[in-house]
Amino acid sequence: MMNKALLVIIFSLTFCSIKAQQIVDKIVAVVDDKIILYSDIESQYAQYIQDGEKPTPELRCDIIEQLITQKMLVAQALIDSVVVSDDEVEGELNRRVKYFAQMAGGEENLEKYYGKSIIQIKEEFREDIKQQLLSQRMQQNIIDNVRITPSDVRLFINKIPKDSLPYYNAEVEIGEIVIYVKTSEGSKQYSKQKIEDLRQRAIKGENFAALAELYSEDPGSATQGGELGFTNRGDLDPTFESAAYSLRKPGDISTVIESRFGFHVIQLIERRGERINVRHILIVPKTTSYDLAKARNLTDSLYDILSKNPAMFTELAMAHNEDENSKQTGGIKVNPNTSNTYFELSQLGQFDQQLALVVQGMSPGAIAEPYSYKTQSGKSAYRIVYLKSKTKPHQANLKDDYDKLQAITLQSKQAKVFDEWLQSRVNKTYVKINAPYADCDNLIKWNQPND
Repeated sequence: MMNKALLVIIFSLTFCSIKAQQIVDKIVAVVDDKIILYSDIESQYAQYIQDGEKPTPELRCDIIEQLITQKMLVAQALIDSVVVSDDEVEGELNRRVKYFAQMAGGEENLEKYYGKSIIQIKEEFREDIKQQLLSQRMQQNIIDNVRITPSDVRLFINKIPKDSLPYYNAEVEIGEIVIYVKTSEGSKQYSKQKIEDLRQRAIKGENFAALAELYSEDPGSATQGGELGFTNRGDLDPTFESAAYSLRKPGDISTVIESRFGFHVIQLIERRGERINVRHILIVPKTTSYDLAKARNLTDSLYDILSKNPAMFTELAMAHNEDENSKQTGGIKVNPNTSNTYFELSQLGQFDQQLALVVQGMSPGAIAEPYSYKTQSGKSAYRIVYLKSKTKPHQANLKDDYDKLQAITLQSKQAKVFDEWLQSRVNKTYVKINAPYADCDNLIKWNQPND
């Protein structure tokens, strides 16, 4: 069984995985009525090394300061009545467990590795996660009201030597209007009747797993007799999950339900608390040439309008775009790695290779002819692409990169405000740091006698 120091690493924000080391624990620092343990420091130290940091003596000093800051933020959060809900804590626990279970090859492997159930692991770290979320929310509250003006941006950037300004590779901003190919009601009814017939056969005693292997159109589970393996709440399509969790006894079979993937019938295999294992049969309604033509005709009509008046892109995207993510931004795609609307041209293919090929030959302001493609969820769709902007590799400047430089300026001002808040706590917070860390340069300000 692994020690708690390693489990803390696993539930850290970056989820590193290393072998446990036996640590003789001791108190390294005290912050008011809270303590920082040697194991807390060593677990984070191991995480940083795993992530590529150089193993320097200063690194442990930096970690101690981070832990002191976190505990101060939690203390202030309690004073200010800042709260995080049980649902938020549970959601974050689920997210982290799910991620690490994938790394371990499944939840069963994770449980075997630790000698504990998922529920026990989550309970052990529930309070740690709550403290992390509280400190994050308190920090956000401190910097929430920070605002900057164009003058602030200009003054901040002018203080940076030109050769120290950020360098940006070629980037593009891309708009899209996506029209999904919708299946006709006739095709849906045919598929629904087909799966209802399979359901009746299972109810009358035919082997559900055998039926799934023969007829299910889910390529990921059909060869396993439709079995999905143990999952948690929130892992599955909401409609599917609701039907699956309503089944009470192993062997129970659901009614026919419709999800975004098609029509299903579900059989319960086993339930362990909030974890569930089911098998299912999926029948996917087929699109016809009429369905394809209908989606294509709508896309063509939108393209005809845009080819004459590209300025209408945002208006048409808001009205007709069926991609939920880009619809909210007027059709402009958001980079999932940076949360802004810029994609490095050299990396666009990692997100969407077909889109990268289309954009490569476009000029800013151009509208590409519609083309058919498959979404990441496997849906058939048509897409119109609009190239909003395209830059060359260059050193940052206010004319071309104002939005990015504005973000950098805001982050700098927020950091300054937060540092000022920390400084204001020095003489108001009891902090005792024990040897050998009391002499760390960055910790001397904390390790002062308090009145």
